[in-house]
Amino acid sequence: MNLDLTADQRLFQQTTREFLAGTVPVATVRALGESGTGFEADWWRSATELGWTAMLVAEEHGGGTISGRPLTELALVATELGRACAPGPFVTTNAVLAGLADAGEGFGATVAEIAAGTRIASWAIYEPGHGMDVIAALTDEPAAAADTVTAVADGTGYRLTGAKDRVESGDRADTFLVTARGPEGPVQVLVPADAPGVSITPTWTLDLVRRTARVDFDAVAVPAEAVTHTGAAAVAAVRAQLHTAAVLTAAEMVGATDKALDATLGWLNDRFTFGRPLASYQALKHRMADNKTWLEACRATAAAAAAACDDDPASADEAVSVAKSYVGAKAPVIGQDCVQLHGGIGVTWEHDLHLYLRRIGLGRALYGTPEEHRRRITELLVAAA
Repeated sequence: MNLDLTADQRLFQQTTREFLAGTVPVATVRALGESGTGFEADWWRSATELGWTAMLVAEEHGGGTISGRPLTELALVATELGRACAPGPFVTTNAVLAGLADAGEGFGATVAEIAAGTRIASWAIYEPGHGMDVIAALTDEPAAAADTVTAVADGTGYRLTGAKDRVESGDRADTFLVTARGPEGPVQVLVPADAPGVSITPTWTLDLVRRTARVDFDAVAVPAEAVTHTGAAAVAAVRAQLHTAAVLTAAEMVGATDKALDATLGWLNDRFTFGRPLASYQALKHRMADNKTWLEACRATAAAAAAACDDDPASADEAVSVAKSYVGAKAPVIGQDCVQLHGGIGVTWEHDLHLYLRRIGLGRALYGTPEEHRRRITELLVAAA
């Protein structure tokens, strides 16, 4: 498995970093957090012009990749977003696009609008009171999934009833891709945010600019042409969406951890005590060495998961869960140690370190906690045996 970047990929990575530095520096991130907007619509449209939403989209709908490895290239963007603590519906948008990739030509116009940033789409997957129970649906046993949103047959379409929460950018979304339990198994449907019966309640998250919402459905009518997948096709789509969201979230956590560790290294070299820099003390060297080792392992597992999705889909289930469980376990430990190594200034609002710790904390919780993905790994091993 070759994890080296091509020249074009390195240029794409550098262009993304420069765009973020120029448009959403930390001061802007703080201002967006205080304003409650999360992100600016014009900024997101500009971001999509860089190809952030093109990798999983067919060329006829305005998409395309740099090297034919979409998840690897999306992970580069996610890492830079983490380093900048940047806003935007990047993860949830690409999760939706992963689900719509094989939904048929009837959704081509919708896909093109999402890819262009003119339509904000969000994946409504989480159920109130539950974690990532949707993993159970991947066994093609929908009754085992903790779905509370039900799709009841209504003519050629459905009526949705129930609630979804932790919907990323739900308060800014124009469209929801909703995973629900249908009469004959899982279904996925597109629902406009302004459809009769849909109510949206913004909810708090640890991150300043990564917002979520609760979305309630009260007998919402869904026509047949809005149904993207049913049955086994829905299971496959959910698997692709979960892989995309988990890999990108892990990569984002790697970026945030990398930035926090860089800031800590600079602090240890610049800060003097008893006439010598903090970085010269052996005990602190050992802690930083441990943190760097763990960070590189996080980077490698996240990159390997993206590569598995691109190159070896049969191994993607395990690779994705390994990455999300490992990064989700180690990144918070590194982030917390960075705060401690900064001393008292590390726990102040004015210092930027908490922004990265917030991004890491949210990433740990979304799209499967380490515990949930370890259970998934166990299930895969048992099934293989």
